[in-house]
Amino acid sequence: QVQLVESGGGLVQSGGSLRLSCAASTTFFRMNIMAWYRQGPGKQRELVASITSGGTTNYEDSVKGRFTISKGDAKNTVNLTMDSLKPEDTGVYYCAAGFSLVPSFWGQGTRVTVSS
Repeated sequence: QVQLVESGGGLVQSGGSLRLSCAASTTFFRMNIMAWYRQGPGKQRELVASITSGGTTNYEDSVKGRFTISKGDAKNTVNLTMDSLKPEDTGVYYCAAGFSLVPSFWGQGTRVTVSS
């Protein structure tokens, strides 16, 4: 079973920055897509950003211009750099990965709290 391990969450003031990282437990095969989802308090889980193995990125409208998704140096790793954070960015952020638009693997989640 492939595991995704996230790191980098925490508490930050509005306007601040955080960087999330995620690494898959296997490099035997390459994930076609790696992504970050989030679930805010009382909200449904939503896609924040995704990146394909070819480097094509996609962002949820509210984070465009503030968040950057990038592939890590190691195979099957992904980062999410979050700038100009807002209280509405608060939530649990999940790393996801797989071979199509529907993730096959999920991380346990890392909490991001943005105080006003």
